Amino acid sequence: MSGQQRADARRNYARILEVAGAEVAAHGANASLEQIARTAGVGSATVRRHFPTRHALLEAVSQDRIALLAARAQELAGEADSRRALLEWLDDVVSYCVTARGLAAALAYDTPDPVHGNSCSTTLEESAAPLVARAARDGAVSPDVTVGDLIALIVGITLTTERHPEPAAEASRLFRIAVAGISPRPGRG
Repeated sequence: MSGQQRADARRNYARILEVAGAEVAAHGANASLEQIARTAGVGSATVRRHFPTRHALLEAVSQDRIALLAARAQELAGEADSRRALLEWLDDVVSYCVTARGLAAALAYDTPDPVHGNSCSTTLEESAAPLVARAARDGAVSPDVTVGDLIALIVGITLTTERHPEPAAEASRLFRIAVAGISPRPGRG
């Protein structure tokens, strides 16, 4: 491959990713790959050459935000209040899932790339594991709760609120209910 061809391939990749991000934001995780190709000014074969599966494209679209969530988890790991740190991070994940319009659910449930796995899920789990472990050690969360459990809960809430008139507010409300639990505390009636 010549230098010019490599430069064209890099430009195509960047353009496809830019267009895919906009299409996913507008239409959710089921955005049309053909529309992405048309808008990017490339053929569908070019899209598939760069992103052999829908999952690979969705992961690439979400990589930057996942990296920010991972960095946020590391930042919060130093907070004195482990419960508050975990809940702040989970609030960020709820916000991401709501704005991703189906992207988080697609990444959570889609068949991962057999070669690379689901690097977004792995990144989230690895980065938040210290937050969850510390909260468990401090008695702020049950010791059998995993990052995967919490992400599944958030994805479920996100799916439930996706068509709500105020999805962010409703997702936040439902998440607060999940955090508080459904049983009133003793002495409160």
